[in-house]
Amino acid sequence: MKDYRPALVDFIRRNAKPPDKFSHQARLYALAKQLARGRACDDDVVFAAVWLHDLGVFIGRRPETPAALAAWDHVAYACREAPKVLRRLGFPPEKIPAVLEVIRSHLPSARPVSLEGWLVRDADILEQLGAVGILRTVSKVGRDTRFIRFSDALACLRRQADQLPARLHFPAARRLARRRVRVLKAFLAAAEAEAAGLEW
Repeated sequence: MKDYRPALVDFIRRNAKPPDKFSHQARLYALAKQLARGRACDDDVVFAAVWLHDLGVFIGRRPETPAALAAWDHVAYACREAPKVLRRLGFPPEKIPAVLEVIRSHLPSARPVSLEGWLVRDADILEQLGAVGILRTVSKVGRDTRFIRFSDALACLRRQADQLPARLHFPAARRLARRRVRVLKAFLAAAEAEAAGLEW
């Protein structure tokens, strides 16, 4: 079987726009692998889903007008495009449905039906917490229609700190989340104190 992995990573490197979007996939895969220790999961499915799950959020692949972007379903887009990419790169075709199921269920609001889905979903939740979560959220200010001001990013971070840890499935993920939540809450407290009640 042709090794599709380097080609898939290169495909995402070329398509990840803005370029800082690229690093999320590598971290997500490392987290999913960490959570998978001692579990019999299909690493091909995890790898492919991780690298393709956010294809629809990249500039050039998503709509640019605020109204169209507000209605955009990036998960549906990724599920439409992923099979074409995977077939072209030599991915085992019989595993494509499993990849699509993981992509479909990676959001915190979803309920995965496979071990691979739970692994990627928990890893993606962890990426929204801690220092990485802060960087990823604040970097969207001014370039994402949801984040016009810093106050929008802070409100999002507060929701993430308050709501996401309870949605984690694996005990190992909940343990990893504890330090990340402490970091996130400390940042939010410092931001509020330094703002001294003034508008961001």
